[in-house]
Amino acid sequence: MIQVIRKDSKESVENMLRRFNRKVQQSGVIAIVRQNQYFEKPMSKTDRRQKAIIRKQRKEQKLKKIKLS
Repeated sequence: MIQVIRKDSKESVENMLRRFNRKVQQSGVIAIVRQNQYFEKPMSKTDRRQKAIIRKQRKEQKLKKIKLS
């Protein structure tokens, strides 16, 4: 759990919230939660890489068509 304590009694809530958000971003908690948000079937590393390669190729082809037209 990430904890943020006021530096002094004069620190505003906005500054404290900003420091908290920065710590959460740096810790990577949000990225982990987003990855685990939906169930993903177990897939081998090679299958995952192959799908990524195919996605990349399709994207390149799509961009190439847009540039040519």
